Amino acid sequence: MPRVGAGAVQIVAPSDWGTFLAAISKGKTLLECGANDAIFTQGEPADSLHFILRGKVKLAVASPDGKEAIVATLGSGEFFGEGCLAGQPLRMATAISVGASTLVKVDAPMMARMIHEEPGLAEMFIAHLLSRIIRYEADLVDQMFNSSEQRLARILLLLSHFGKESKSEPVVRGISQEHLAQMVGTTRSRINLFMNRFRKLGFVTYSNDAGLIVHRGLLSVVRRG
Repeated sequence: MPRVGAGAVQIVAPSDWGTFLAAISKGKTLLECGANDAIFTQGEPADSLHFILRGKVKLAVASPDGKEAIVATLGSGEFFGEGCLAGQPLRMATAISVGASTLVKVDAPMMARMIHEEPGLAEMFIAHLLSRIIRYEADLVDQMFNSSEQRLARILLLLSHFGKESKSEPVVRGISQEHLAQMVGTTRSRINLFMNRFRKLGFVTYSNDAGLIVHRGLLSVVRRG
């Protein structure tokens, strides 16, 4: 049966958008957000992209009956809201800051113009989008074939931006067990059970300074077939 192994833990590599953003004199806005600030809301007009300079942002989707699910958590060097460039009229998700964050909002017409006029920017932008698509495909396979415990391990590795050379990495702050349950597709009690198991096995530890820290041993859970 197909499964998502360690090689499929796709980390979207942060990009340095500083040079590009500095070159824009019009059509951009610097945003300073606090914890749990709504950057935009599902159903609002899709008219801009947002680049994360500092902090984290979660994207959540709500159903008509009020159920909510977190579909992604993004960090520094990443962007979101790019659907506006493909003619998306309304936001498909709500974007919420996780802790203090600094973002740059770029209006869709300006972004489209820059991509057209700057081949280097277009190449970097497309490469980032392709990396994200690969991750979303892996997410779908993960949801279909792997156990809840494996899905949790993979999500923790992604949230910590765990790389090939990493031995331990801190997980983004502000992600609760309730959030993890939504992302994994299970109950909070199951997440608590798995987290306690990971802690006892030394796969994760808790620090007053860094919060939750993921260790390389957690990869063994993802590899397990």
